[in-house]
Amino acid sequence: MYVAQKTIVVDRREGRGQGMSHHWGYVAALCSALLFGVSTTVNKMLLESVSPLTIASLTYVIGGIFLGTVNFLPKKANLVSWLKLPSNTTTEPTRKDGVLLLLIALFGGVLAPSLNLLGLNNTTAVSTALLGNTEALFTIAIAFVFLGERGRPKDYAAMALLIIGAVILTTNLNLQQIRSTGTFLGNVLVVLAAFCWGIDNNLSQVLSVKRSLLQVGSLKGIIGGGLLFAVVSLYGVRIVLSTFAISWLLILGVFSVGLSLLFFLFSLQQIGAMRTGVIFSTGSLFGAVTAFFVLREPIGLMQALAGCLMLIAIYVLAIPKKQTHKNTSAP
Repeated sequence: MYVAQKTIVVDRREGRGQGMSHHWGYVAALCSALLFGVSTTVNKMLLESVSPLTIASLTYVIGGIFLGTVNFLPKKANLVSWLKLPSNTTTEPTRKDGVLLLLIALFGGVLAPSLNLLGLNNTTAVSTALLGNTEALFTIAIAFVFLGERGRPKDYAAMALLIIGAVILTTNLNLQQIRSTGTFLGNVLVVLAAFCWGIDNNLSQVLSVKRSLLQVGSLKGIIGGGLLFAVVSLYGVRIVLSTFAISWLLILGVFSVGLSLLFFLFSLQQIGAMRTGVIFSTGSLFGAVTAFFVLREPIGLMQALAGCLMLIAIYVLAIPKKQTHKNTSAP
């Protein structure tokens, strides 16, 4: 079954002659990064009055409910026809699908968001953004070792440029400041969150080949967020939300979790876990821009140049592979 799933992924990424162009996979990854990146600023604001686990659980439940609602809307095929699966995918759920879904909900809906927000609450935003970029490295490593994904030389060069740009953007090449102000525990939690998201990304790619994206995203959010909310309730965390907090939790749940997750899963289908994970790291760029306009945090010339470097790297990644055609005509 694993070989069949892997073959389907290759067919969808390499067989460009039919259906949607693979470029939409890159667009979807960027949209997912944008929606997720801006959430860092909002989360930092909410952490002043709401606990990290509460934010993680409620936003994921809201995002899951949103995707589930879209899944059952009348004429949904007209709304999301560009997300439909190829005709040769499996439609009947299997036991393996259930195991994968539980693992995805555990790593991507429970452990990763809770560890990330706990880390954000215990370290600086700069350190969180920098260490969050390790998600791309974990995603690439896992996809390379376990899913057999391989890239072209220019892909690896673009990935290196993208990671370098992300590091420059989030540190402004002032590593001494990070070492002096970062909290060790918070940094470790953010790295662990990135590792969990790396596992989630690769598991989601395998399952998204067979199942509806709306279904996978909805169940991941509801199951993961629901389990996390149960943990919060068992520990007796008091949940008192202001109107301001409720409004932003709804916005984060629908856009930064629901739509971002949908775009991310679609990108996994189109271009694979390796490229999706790397492009998703541009969320640090969008997070910096949001912080500039909302929190009035300055963006230096070096950071602006790093952002341009990341965009160039994404363009290099998006260049399609040249097709070679053999001349079969008689001499």
